[in-house]
Amino acid sequence: MAAPSEKIAESLEALKKLQDGGIVAIQTGDLSRTHRERLLRAGFLEEVIKGWYIPSYPDAEIGESTIWYASFWQFCSAYLNKRFGKNWCLSPEQSLLLHAGNQTVPHQLLVRSLKGNNTLTKFPFNTSILDVRHAMPDPKEIVVKHDLRLFSLPSSLISCSPKFFTQHPTDARTALSMIRDASEILGILLNGGHSTIAGRIAGAFRSMGQTHIADEIHSSMKMAGYTIREMNPFEDIPEITFSSREQSPYVIRMQLQWQEMRGVVIKHFPAPANKLQNISEYLKRVEEIYVTDAYHSLSIEGYRVTPELIQRVQDGLWNPKKNAKDSEQVAALAARGYWQAFKKVEKSLEKVLEKKNPGKVFSEDHREWYREMFAPCVTAGIIPPADLAGYRRGAVYIRRSMHVPPSRDAVRDLMPALCELLTRETNPAARVVLGHFFFVYIHPYPDGNGRMGRFLMNLMLAAGNYEWITIPVKQRSKYMSALEEASTKQDIKPFCQFLAALVKSSHFKI
Repeated sequence: MAAPSEKIAESLEALKKLQDGGIVAIQTGDLSRTHRERLLRAGFLEEVIKGWYIPSYPDAEIGESTIWYASFWQFCSAYLNKRFGKNWCLSPEQSLLLHAGNQTVPHQLLVRSLKGNNTLTKFPFNTSILDVRHAMPDPKEIVVKHDLRLFSLPSSLISCSPKFFTQHPTDARTALSMIRDASEILGILLNGGHSTIAGRIAGAFRSMGQTHIADEIHSSMKMAGYTIREMNPFEDIPEITFSSREQSPYVIRMQLQWQEMRGVVIKHFPAPANKLQNISEYLKRVEEIYVTDAYHSLSIEGYRVTPELIQRVQDGLWNPKKNAKDSEQVAALAARGYWQAFKKVEKSLEKVLEKKNPGKVFSEDHREWYREMFAPCVTAGIIPPADLAGYRRGAVYIRRSMHVPPSRDAVRDLMPALCELLTRETNPAARVVLGHFFFVYIHPYPDGNGRMGRFLMNLMLAAGNYEWITIPVKQRSKYMSALEEASTKQDIKPFCQFLAALVKSSHFKI
C-alpha cells in the first residue's frame, strides 16, 4: 500500500498536468474522484461552485481572496465556454473596460447570450456572473482577447450606454484614443443608421481635440442622408493632448488618470516647508531613521524582523547559509537587501537635494536599487541572477486585491511613461503621491514593489523639500485599503490623505 505522501504526490502530479496544459478552471471530470477529494482535503484544490474548482495552496488563510482574483478571468472564460460554446460575449461596457486596459475584477460580470436565461451565478468574495438573453453583435464584431469574447472596440463604443462616458470617463477616453481613423467606426454607424450615437461619438472625439475624426463622422453621416446632433457626452474637459499615433492603452489610461488625480492631490496634500535643506543634515536625519524605516517597511511586506536583527545585519554581523530558506534566514536576507538598497537611495537623495530632476534621477537609478535589494538572495542561492535583469517576465498578483497588474508587455510601455510623467511634473505633491501609486499599480518587479514604491515616494518627498516618512506597520490595513480604492475605483483621495497625515507628523518613531 502506498504511503500517504506518495498518494498526495500522485494527485499533485495529476493536478500539475492540468496546470501545464493551461487549465485554471477545473471541472469534476478533469480529475478522478480520488484525486479530487484528496487534493481538496489537503488544500491544493478549492471549490468555486458545484462541479468547478481552482488550484489553491494548503497554507492559504481562511478568507484569502488572492487565488480567486488571480484566477477570475481565466475561470470565467472557461466556465462561459462550457455553458454557451461560442454563443456569448461580455457586455459592451465590460468590453470597453478591457480594451482600455482596465482588468479590475468586477463584482458582477454581465454576459450576453442568445442562450442566456437571466441567471445570476454567485462566485466567491461577492463576485458573480449575470447572463442575460440579449441580441449578440455581428460575428465580425466579436473579438477574442485573453480567451474572453468581447465586442470589438468600435462596436463596444457604439453599443455602450451613454452613462459609460460619465461613469468611466478615463476608460472611455482611452478607448476613443485607440481609434486612429474615422473609417474604423463609420461602417457600423452608417450600416445601423445610428444618427444619435454618431452625434455622441463625434462630440466625444471633438472634446478630446480629435476634430478630424469628428468632422469625418459628421460629414459622412450627412452625406448618407442622416441628420446628427453633436453633443459632448463627458462632464469634464481633459488637460491632455491626444496623439493620433497608436499608443498602448495602458499608457493612455495612466496619462489620463495622472491628469485627473493630480488636482485632487494638490488640493489635499500639505505644501512643503519654505526653506532650503542642508544636504548633509538631511541625509543625517535619514540615516538616523533607518532602523525604524526598515523595520516597518519590511514588516508591512510580511517579514518577521526586529530592530535588533536589522541593526545586526546593518553592522554586517550575519552569516547567510547557502540555499537556506528558514524564516530567520529569509528575514535576514531581506534586511540586508533593504540596507544595501537604502544606501543607493541615499545617493539618489543627494542628487535631488542638489536640484537634479527627480524624475530623471529615478529613471536612472531605480534599477540599481532593485538589484541591491535582492543581491543577497542571489548570493545565498535563493533566486537566480537572471531575476535581477530588467522588469518581470511573467504575471504577478497583489494579495487580496481586485486589481490585476498589467501584463509583462504592458510594463515595458508603462515604466518609461511613468518616468516621463515624473520628469515633466512640476508639482512636488503630485510626484510624491502619484509616483508611489502608479509604481505599485504597474507592479514592474516580481517582488519588492512595495518597498521600491516607498523608496520612490521618499525620493520625491526629498525633491519637494519634505521630510522622509515611514509608513507604520500598524497602519498597514489602512494603507493597503487606500491603494485599493485608487487602483479599482480611481479614487486617489484616501491615499493622498493617508500620506498627507504622515507628512504632517513626519517625526515618526518606532
